[in-house]
Amino acid sequence: MSNIQSNGTTRQCSAHVRRIPTPGKATVLAIGKAFPSQLVPQECLVEGYTRDTKCDDVSIKEKLERLCKTTTVKTRYTVMSKEILDKYPELVTEGSPTIKQRLDIANPAVVEMALEASLACIKEWERPVEDITHIVYVSSSEIRLPGGDVYLASKLGLRSDVGRVMLYFLGCYGGVTGLRVAKDIAENNPGSRVLLTTSETTILGFRPPNKARPYDLVGAALFGDGAAAVIIGADPLTDKESPFMELNYAVQQFLPGTQNVIDGRLSEEGINFKLGRDLPQKIEYNIEEFCKKLMAKAGLKEFNDLFWAVHPGGPAILNRLENKLKLNNEKLEYSRKALMDYGNVSSSTIFYVMDYMREELKNKQVEVEEWGLGLAFGPGITFEGILLRSL
Repeated sequence: MSNIQSNGTTRQCSAHVRRIPTPGKATVLAIGKAFPSQLVPQECLVEGYTRDTKCDDVSIKEKLERLCKTTTVKTRYTVMSKEILDKYPELVTEGSPTIKQRLDIANPAVVEMALEASLACIKEWERPVEDITHIVYVSSSEIRLPGGDVYLASKLGLRSDVGRVMLYFLGCYGGVTGLRVAKDIAENNPGSRVLLTTSETTILGFRPPNKARPYDLVGAALFGDGAAAVIIGADPLTDKESPFMELNYAVQQFLPGTQNVIDGRLSEEGINFKLGRDLPQKIEYNIEEFCKKLMAKAGLKEFNDLFWAVHPGGPAILNRLENKLKLNNEKLEYSRKALMDYGNVSSSTIFYVMDYMREELKNKQVEVEEWGLGLAFGPGITFEGILLRSL
C-alpha cells in the first residue's frame, strides 16, 4: 500500500518513506571510501609510535597513553609503515629537512586512495565514467603542479574537457566545502554530474615527539589516513540513479580574530600545527546561531527534530556541541562511530559519517527525520554548514 501526499514530495510505503528530490537541487547519488592497507589498533599506537621515533621518554609515553584514551579512537589506517621508515630514516630525525621525501610519499599515496574511493563510488552510481562532467578534488596532504585532480582524472579515464576544481589546505572543513562547491556546480550546470573526492594522509606531519611541540602527540593520537568520493547531481534520472540526500542550502562563516587558534605552517621539516585549547569553547559559543541560520531556510526550530552529520574533530567538540544544543544522546552517534573507527581523517571524515548514517537507516528500514545538518569546523576558525534533506 502506498500514497503520494498532496504536495507531491513524499511517497510512503509500509517499510519506510521515500521523498522526491526538489527540482533543481543538488543530491548525493553515490558514495565510496578507501583506506591504506595498514590498520593501527589504538592500543598498539604508543608502543609502535615510540619505537618508530626512537623515543624513550617515560613522561611522553604516559601522556600519549592518556591522549589515546581520551580521543575515543579505536582503529585508524595509515600510509606510514616500517618500509617507509626504513627507506627514509631521516623522517624521525629531529630538525631534518624532509619536505621533499614527505611529498614523494604523500603525492602518489593520496591519488591512489582517491582513485580507489572514486572507483567504488562510480561502481555504485552505475553510470559510465564519461558522464562525469566536473571533478572537485580536496586534499591538505599534497603539493605539486599540476595537482592531484589531473592525475586522478587521467587514471579514471575522465573526458579531457572535464571541469576541474582543486581545494588545497582547508583542513577539517574541506569535505563540507567540497559539498558546497559541488552543489553550486551541479545546480548551475543542468545535467552535470560532479565527482567530489577527498584524500588525506598524515605523512606531512609525522615526526618524533618534542616537549616544545605538545600538539604533535595530539596528532599522533587522533588523526588517520583515508579517502572518500561522492557523485553530486541535480534532477536525478528516474530508474537510473538513486539519490539519498539533498544538499538544500549551504553557508560558510569565519570567526574574526581567530586565525591563530588553528595554526599550520609548512616548513622544510613538514607541516607544524598549533591548536588553541579554546577551540572547543569558541565553537560552542558560536554554534547555535550558525545552526539557526541554516535551519531558518526550511522554517525549522527544534534541534532534536533534525538528523546530524557532524565532522568529529575530537570528542571535546562533539561533547560541547551536544551539550550546547541539548541534543539527544543518539544524535551524534554516527560522528562518534566514524571517529572511533577511523580517527579524524580531516576532509574525508564527514563522508564516513554520512555513509554510516545511510547504511544504518537502510539496514534498519526505519523512517528518518526529513531535515538535517552537515557541519565541519577548521582553520579560520571556519564553520561550514549544509542544510540536508533525507531522501
